[in-house]
Amino acid sequence: MPDYNNNSILDTIARDTQAGFRMLVHEYKEPVYWHIRRITVLHHDAEDALQETFLRIFRNIGNFNRDLSLDAWIFRIATNEALRLKQRNKNSTIPIDAPDNGATVDRLIADEYCDYSDAEAILFQRAILSLPPKQQLAFNLRYYNDMDYDTIADIINSNATTVKANYHAAKEKIIRYINSHF
Repeated sequence: MPDYNNNSILDTIARDTQAGFRMLVHEYKEPVYWHIRRITVLHHDAEDALQETFLRIFRNIGNFNRDLSLDAWIFRIATNEALRLKQRNKNSTIPIDAPDNGATVDRLIADEYCDYSDAEAILFQRAILSLPPKQQLAFNLRYYNDMDYDTIADIINSNATTVKANYHAAKEKIIRYINSHF
């Protein structure tokens, strides 16, 4: 259960920017960190992208349109920051539809914050990381954040039908990946 609702956060920001922003960070820091972490894989990359996300939110919160979903707006900024960092780390432009070619999976092995005691969880993460980026985003936002297709579409600048197709394709690929490793 959220500690604050989005309207109370936005109302507090309007009255007292610092107090409101503290509320926003308190409410969103953990779910946004894990969303970014699933994209960037490594802890230190996720921390960098998280910091950039909240800086961007802070700079732009005054322009936020209350008719939109605050969740979708925040997660869209986080997604863009994570993808920007991931691209910068690869030193090339990566189209969102391009396959990962295993590079991210290899990075998972190098992360000291990864718990290797749960082999099934590692296999599941490798399966997710083997997906094309749009499928990976759709799957992660639906599976881990329990977001509806319309919200996910807002976050990744798509439409609900495409998001739903990407999510279901991702599920099938994950099942095939896991089955092929048993």
